[in-house]
Amino acid sequence: MAVRNIAPTKTNLRREKETLSLALEGYELLERKREILVMELMKRVDEVKILEREISLRTTTAYPVLRAMLLAVGREPARRLSEGIDSRLVAREKRVQVAGMALYSLEASVPPRTLPYSFANSFADCDETMLEFTELMSLIAAMAGVRSVVWRLAKELKKTQRRVNALEKMVIPESRERKHFIEAALEEREREFLFTGKLLKARRLKENEA
Repeated sequence: MAVRNIAPTKTNLRREKETLSLALEGYELLERKREILVMELMKRVDEVKILEREISLRTTTAYPVLRAMLLAVGREPARRLSEGIDSRLVAREKRVQVAGMALYSLEASVPPRTLPYSFANSFADCDETMLEFTELMSLIAAMAGVRSVVWRLAKELKKTQRRVNALEKMVIPESRERKHFIEAALEEREREFLFTGKLLKARRLKENEA
């Protein structure tokens, strides 16, 4: 580090102390933020794991019901019945408060559970299939929302970690080195001043004795 390019003055020492104090304060704040982000991220990761298990369980029940319905009704009648079903997944962006931060998340919703066909043209398997896959879509929509928060938390954590590392490994050590250099130079200058003062005093005493 080119600390010797800094003029060793009391003004620069005061400024460097202020810079170091701000850097240390910023480091503590960012470190606390990093810890909070880690806890929030782990919480959301646990939510993802729970949803993954629920989706896996729902899948194991939904597809057998679908196969049973196709065997009972037939593919072509099932296709005609499905044409009247609203299966659109509505997604919109929303802001959520996480760890004191406003993050953008994804809110997805599925159509309400309805049976849009007549009882005469359907079987119990059709109704069960409709309900099973509506529930599966709801779980997938919930997963999309949680994952969007996880992604943004991970991105914010990475940015915070870079700042913590920069303060810890560069800004703070460099500021401390500059501070120590100025202090050492001022102390050396003070010693030289005292030594010079003693020499002048001794010379004056000799001149007076002569």
